Amino acid sequence: MQVGVPKEIKNHEYRVGLTPSSVREIVASGHRVTVETGAGNGIGASDDAYRTAGAQVAPSAEAVFSAADMIVKVKEPQARERAMLRKGQILFTYLHLAPDPEQCADLVKSEAVCIAYETVTQPGGGLPLLAPMSEVAGRMSVQAGAHCLERAHGGKGILLGGVAGVPSAKIVILGGGVVGSNAAQIAVGTGAQVVVIDRNVDVLRRMDRLLGARVMTVYSNQDNVEQHVLDADLVIGGVLIPGAAAPKLVTRGMVDAMRPGSVIVDVAIDQGGCCETARATTHAEPTYRVGEVVHYCVANMPGGVPRTSTYALNNATLPFVLQIADKGWRQALLDNVHLREGLNVAFGKITCQEVAAALGYACEDARSIVAG
Repeated sequence: MQVGVPKEIKNHEYRVGLTPSSVREIVASGHRVTVETGAGNGIGASDDAYRTAGAQVAPSAEAVFSAADMIVKVKEPQARERAMLRKGQILFTYLHLAPDPEQCADLVKSEAVCIAYETVTQPGGGLPLLAPMSEVAGRMSVQAGAHCLERAHGGKGILLGGVAGVPSAKIVILGGGVVGSNAAQIAVGTGAQVVVIDRNVDVLRRMDRLLGARVMTVYSNQDNVEQHVLDADLVIGGVLIPGAAAPKLVTRGMVDAMRPGSVIVDVAIDQGGCCETARATTHAEPTYRVGEVVHYCVANMPGGVPRTSTYALNNATLPFVLQIADKGWRQALLDNVHLREGLNVAFGKITCQEVAAALGYACEDARSIVAG
């Protein structure tokens, strides 16, 4: 199979779909890889490093898309990239389609086979290709929030851990999954007061075993969410419903009632955000204010630490890339039901129930499409 790796073009996105080490593994399995020139610059991987690994280096994204049977990316294809997709071409990347009707319509029109990292599952539950970036984003959310709480950046001017004789900040984390648990681990290390809210009691028990008295665990209902959000200095949104738009746990009314200079970091923004006032921002312009509350809603947070993120992501994605390349997408998805869960769009049909429900499409059975 011919695998293509274009350079990411989303604002301040420095990650890359495949590392040179991953390319070497793919080439050793008998496949060909074409990488756009400069694609690895953000992680310190030169064109020569890719050549040494066995890749061809192409001068443009157009050359990569035209040559490849499968495109491996990190972020959802931008409009210019979507226009280069063709019928039957495989796209393997993050898509986050539920809150993005324009992208979904373009992928349907392209008739490409679009497999989303974020809906691939694993035995026993969990999202193995989303987890590495959720780990990164969860850990980054605390440092982003600390930065925004500084007075010069619009915050109330407090230090998360306080100092002797001065109270520490209160951090409220919505969701105790991968994002929330990683945010909590970093948050307790700052010395802040940390509250984790989740509707799954087993998740709260796990958090309690992990961090003990350093974190307060709270069951998620409207009263508890409102009480703790209004009392928070920093709110971190980390809720997730796989493939679907995030639930709006923080209402506009809550935001209006928060104390001036408080900060919201909405890590769920890739799926539309869990705050009613959230809208996607970029690393170039990461924040905005609603009333007196600072919002940080960067949709590709891990892109800010591209070397760590790319290698963590490749550790998870490479086995699936090899399965698709070795067997072809149809056989790979027939053999692996968990990989088949990643199929979101194929030949103009939506195959993910959550995406179809969110955007008003009929949902086709993925197995039927895979079987031809």
